[in-house]
Amino acid sequence: MSTTPPMMLHLQTVPARNGMLWIRHGFKIFQRRPMALAGLFSLFLFASMLLLMVPAVGVMLLLMALPQLSLGFMLATHLVLQNQTPTASVYLMPFKLTPERRNTQLLLGACYALATIAISYVAGWIDGGSMDELQKLMGEGASSEKIAEAAANPALLWGAITRLSLAALLSIPFWHAPALVHWGGQGLMQALFSSTLGVWRNRGAFAYNALLWGALIMGMGLIGSLLAGLLGLGQVLPIIAMACGLLLSTVFYASLYFTFIDCFMFGAPSDLLKDKR
Repeated sequence: MSTTPPMMLHLQTVPARNGMLWIRHGFKIFQRRPMALAGLFSLFLFASMLLLMVPAVGVMLLLMALPQLSLGFMLATHLVLQNQTPTASVYLMPFKLTPERRNTQLLLGACYALATIAISYVAGWIDGGSMDELQKLMGEGASSEKIAEAAANPALLWGAITRLSLAALLSIPFWHAPALVHWGGQGLMQALFSSTLGVWRNRGAFAYNALLWGALIMGMGLIGSLLAGLLGLGQVLPIIAMACGLLLSTVFYASLYFTFIDCFMFGAPSDLLKDKR
């Protein structure tokens, strides 16, 4: 087991324009190892489906794994910057350091899972179960009239707003926490606090980053729909959407490393800094 000493981390504040640089760096990293990075994300999706098949605790295990997905991709990006090809071992690396850091990572995942489940219960109480009812109707292949009637329930909107708002708030303390445990050797509460402080200090960059991701997702969806309509490829639209979703998801996770080093280390490597010009 490795006894790698913790890195010295220093909280920094970066300009809002770095929110765009994080995305651009994510695309550059993806261009260097597209198959390896896309394969890592696809592997996680496959593992997620297997976990969901585990009776009783499958959902809990999947939610516990989500913080490690972000850390795994940070480690993968770190390897790509060193001209190495990342493998599935990046998901196991956080558990091969000290027992203290391994246990903190596990506890971090458990806290995230419990908080996510709590959010689901709160949102379900607010929408009165309308979201579950809508999902049931769609799963059963109900008529479009019944689905439209269920979707028009005002409680559904408030439940969705609650889910999105609380999920966004939950992401703040957990955004950098796995990396702070892995590289900084921080404990659970210290990592959650440091992550919250890092996001807050750089809220302009994170807000800009979120707006750009939203615009990029909507833009690619619109372009894909227009092309499918013009070329008569409506039947392959789901395949195009799936490919675009895989691409953007992989790039997003590849970009997380740069949010961390900008907030707590020294910024992007010199060969990527030319994007700032």
